[in-house]
Amino acid sequence: MHDNHARTARIAGLGTFLPEKVLTNKDFEAMIETTDEWIVTRTGMRERHVVSSGESVATVAVEAGKRALADAGVDPEEVELLIVATATPEQPIPATAALIQPLLGVRRAVCFDLSAACSGFLYGLKVARQFFITGEVSTAMVIGAETLSRYTDYTDRATCVLFGDGAGAAVLKAAPAGEGILRVAWHTDGTCADFIQMPGGGSKYPPNVKEHIDQRLPFIKMRGNETFKVAVRSLTDVCFEVLEQAGVSIDEVALFVPHQANQRILSAVGDRLGLPAEKIYVNLEKVGNTSAASIPLALRDALDEGRLQRGDLMLSAAFGGGLTWAAALVRW
Repeated sequence: MHDNHARTARIAGLGTFLPEKVLTNKDFEAMIETTDEWIVTRTGMRERHVVSSGESVATVAVEAGKRALADAGVDPEEVELLIVATATPEQPIPATAALIQPLLGVRRAVCFDLSAACSGFLYGLKVARQFFITGEVSTAMVIGAETLSRYTDYTDRATCVLFGDGAGAAVLKAAPAGEGILRVAWHTDGTCADFIQMPGGGSKYPPNVKEHIDQRLPFIKMRGNETFKVAVRSLTDVCFEVLEQAGVSIDEVALFVPHQANQRILSAVGDRLGLPAEKIYVNLEKVGNTSAASIPLALRDALDEGRLQRGDLMLSAAFGGGLTWAAALVRW
């Protein structure tokens, strides 16, 4: 199956940033009733980075963005579109993308935020890619950035060990069809919106009402067991969907770079896809679940470790609140 367009987008540069402060499983042993062994067995996570008092989602996003521009050798003035995928925006108004525009120097860019939780980076690639296909844009940037620690309930031992902070940015340039981002498949199912949510902080339960804080509404809440089952099925299906769209078999994929949600989910999806462990990139033991930042952080590590070579087929997939899920196939 071939697209009828002449061009697409390629990832021309990648930049990432992790805050210096680290929360280890040992730290959690002192905070809640848990053990290092329990956390590792159920999640695969050992440590995660969290922002300090002077940091925020804008500061981590800017640092990742600057590094991506340098990696791509692109001048900030060339960027025509900036999409920031985040579930933890700097402020409700205005968009985080607008707040970081002057700090990145991308003054010609149209800037907006995209909210798709852990699927945000892949949603961002899909949206940006359309502007390359139509010829409206030649240089764009997609940033996945999160400060989940600011909304984590550190009294809820089921969720608090999962989340970390960080940012990853990709600079996109035009490429001929058949190279770069080949396909992105995406889905939403709002009937399961309560599986992963933060009820407080919006117009239903505004942040300026004390009882909402007392009821712990402005914190991330998750229905873990239900989420696990839907995540494994959805991730598997969307991977096969994007491969079929591109006319590619799973055997041709050199590396699978999934959203780093939980080791058990990644293993289950890998089994269903028929991928050997060495073809699945995992870095969650060092970073935890960083939501929209997860895939670019993993991609950067995979590149630095020599796991991705020019011309390789890279498959990526994510699943998050919404519920949202997506998969991308990229010719590196």
